[in-house]
Amino acid sequence: MVGSWRAKAQAGGMLLAILGWVSSCVTTFVPLWKSLSLDLNELEVWTMGLWQVCIAREEGAVECRAHSSFLALPPELRISRLLMCLSNGLGLLGCLLAALGLEGWRAFEDKPGLKRWLLLAGGAAFGTAGMATLAPISWVAYNTVLDFWDDTVPDIVPRWEFGEATFLGWFAGAFLATGGLLLACSARSMRTAMPPAPTCRQPPTTRVAAGGRHPHPKTTDLVI
Repeated sequence: MVGSWRAKAQAGGMLLAILGWVSSCVTTFVPLWKSLSLDLNELEVWTMGLWQVCIAREEGAVECRAHSSFLALPPELRISRLLMCLSNGLGLLGCLLAALGLEGWRAFEDKPGLKRWLLLAGGAAFGTAGMATLAPISWVAYNTVLDFWDDTVPDIVPRWEFGEATFLGWFAGAFLATGGLLLACSARSMRTAMPPAPTCRQPPTTRVAAGGRHPHPKTTDLVI
């Protein structure tokens, strides 16, 4: 029963983590972190990402332009680039480590302790990747809300709103963190399920009588 629960937890955690990692990679590169609709020209929709700004027109044409300079970006976008790249790298590392620690794989079958540590390290990498995804997404979303409700900006000025990548990034971070937690819990259960190592017992020693001679049975106790 314990082994069945552990295998299901590992399969579910690995599936969630891989889904979150793929979603995080998509979130990193799509220019859909923010969207802007112009009241004066409703035929155009502006979208912004970490790497470029795009204009989508009603006839279906999309024109994108990369950001001119990394240093010219706002602080939240600069740090978001670094954190999202870090999240993608940690997700890839977590996939490699956790795959080697799964019970279904024959790698390191003769070393259950090493498999447990690999699974635990993979879960920790996935959890860290989830935090590295949630932090920049939430930061950009927080600044977007502040700019949207800024009273110092006239109402006629268009405001940026949440893009599709914001929600995708939140789901990606949640999937990565949940998958890493399941893998770490299954690794902990592997430790409790491992049988204890056999202890070596020494044979009982006989006491040596005074004078260095072993005691012999008395001849009076022998029956012929």
